[in-house]
Amino acid sequence: MLQLLIRWLVLALGVTIATKLIPGIHCDDQTTLLVVVLLLSFFNAILKPLLVLFTLPFILLTMGLGMVVINALLFLFVGELVKGFHVESFWAAVGGAVIVSLTNFLMAQLFRRPPGPPRAPKKKPGGDVIDI
Repeated sequence: MLQLLIRWLVLALGVTIATKLIPGIHCDDQTTLLVVVLLLSFFNAILKPLLVLFTLPFILLTMGLGMVVINALLFLFVGELVKGFHVESFWAAVGGAVIVSLTNFLMAQLFRRPPGPPRAPKKKPGGDVIDI
């Protein structure tokens, strides 16, 4: 549950940054932002895997840039569904999707656990015996 809350907070941060940096994206208030974050999370969990599956040849042909198009379409779709969240054009949606993706990437790198020393394997009591 904590992991989901952290993902929502990072997504909310990304959408907020996108509204500040991209001229064609506007969010009226915090309640609208909450609805946008919940809807984007839902679409990323349900629609995005289906879109990726059906557009896999396009994604491979464009060497992964098709994922940006999918993210932009989801961003644009949320802009159409949520009153108070405005995405003016496809290119604004591309910019917003890139900002959200970069925010997710940077936060994942920032909060990544540092690699620790390797753990020694646990020994069974009774020594090194081959179990059959």
